[in-house]
Amino acid sequence: MSRPSSGQDEEGVSQNGDLGAHLSVFTNTQPAAAGSPETNLLSALKKNTQMRKIHLAGRGDEEGKTFKLHIVGKIKQQLNADPTLCQGYPSSFGLTDFTRRATEVALGKSSQAIMENRVLGVQTTGFTAAVRLGAELLRHWYNVGAAWCGPVYLSAPCDAAGIEDIRKYCYWDDKRRAVCLEKLLEDLRGAPERSVVVLSASSHYPTGADLSRNQWAMISQLIMKRRLLSFFLLPAQALCYGDLTQDAWPVQHFESEGMELLCAQSFTHCFGLYDEAVGNLVCVLKQKSLLLSVQSEANIIVKSLWAQPSVGGAQVVATVLNNPAHFVEWKDEVKRMVERCMLIRDLLRQKLRLLGTPGCWDHLTQQRGLFCCTGLNDRQVEFLTRSRHVYLLPYGCLNVSAINGRNLDYVADSIHLALTTSL
Repeated sequence: MSRPSSGQDEEGVSQNGDLGAHLSVFTNTQPAAAGSPETNLLSALKKNTQMRKIHLAGRGDEEGKTFKLHIVGKIKQQLNADPTLCQGYPSSFGLTDFTRRATEVALGKSSQAIMENRVLGVQTTGFTAAVRLGAELLRHWYNVGAAWCGPVYLSAPCDAAGIEDIRKYCYWDDKRRAVCLEKLLEDLRGAPERSVVVLSASSHYPTGADLSRNQWAMISQLIMKRRLLSFFLLPAQALCYGDLTQDAWPVQHFESEGMELLCAQSFTHCFGLYDEAVGNLVCVLKQKSLLLSVQSEANIIVKSLWAQPSVGGAQVVATVLNNPAHFVEWKDEVKRMVERCMLIRDLLRQKLRLLGTPGCWDHLTQQRGLFCCTGLNDRQVEFLTRSRHVYLLPYGCLNVSAINGRNLDYVADSIHLALTTSL
């Protein structure tokens, strides 16, 4: 039997023993996992050669562009021109001025926990990094056999950092097109003591459906009674009601009840800092005496993940939050963004009503934030993609900010056809 013509034996080693001829160390690498729904849809969109196609599943506008705030651009220019600013390495916990102000907008300036110095704020490289850091902290105490031993309850997919016992609680009712509070409470009543419950404080992704203050009060009482730990998500603070404090009300309510909690914040969306993602993890502890050990563990985890976060975006956020004039200008810009999204919701609802589209569409304006859940099923979403080249997330949710005056009529007509055409 002849030897391989490449000069290598059957083991992949060259005849002269050259180590460089060994098979690649990556030969047995597993195939890549399936991409996220957003990534897969964007890939399909790019392959679509139709002139008229609309992407409603992303996080930017119809053209994929992200928000740009005038005040942010102005402050960046000022900071770049300031010779007194030294862009040195920050601590593992980030820019102190940023974490202090970010923690205040999560818990409120009058927070008892802040005044008693039992709160840790850690700057992160974006929202998902804040979630990851919180999950890693929880996993550490799980692994050392402390009181907490899981599980983690989620309403939507989230980074669990290797925590295996992940469970889902019911949040959205497809038929009523609203939050299913009864089932949510039922799931939490069945959660073992010291379970972690991941809660969206505002702008719930991907439904856009948030809880009322009365409903939050009911949940907080149940969580205290069941001795559960709350992990709040604030991925787009201020883009729900146009106000930092109002968006963070559930977090502040839980803290005022004396509860321990974690909160992952993001300032990326509300400041348009997509090139310098800025996040913050807030840890509210029961006793001040616990702070040192949590700081120590967080420091170890941060150094293993990203060492130090960049200070550029954090300086922009801190500058705005520290300067009343800048803050007013920023708040006005954010409020206009929120009002535009609410206007689009209302116009889409009116268009569907005028077309005689089956069903009630009031839920479009009852939801808030950048995303909303239309209530369309998978078959109807597939019809929109295949026949109308309108791309939504698989569960019928869309990005409101991607709808504008040029495509509003087409989107409304397409949704109408999806519900009235025999599929």
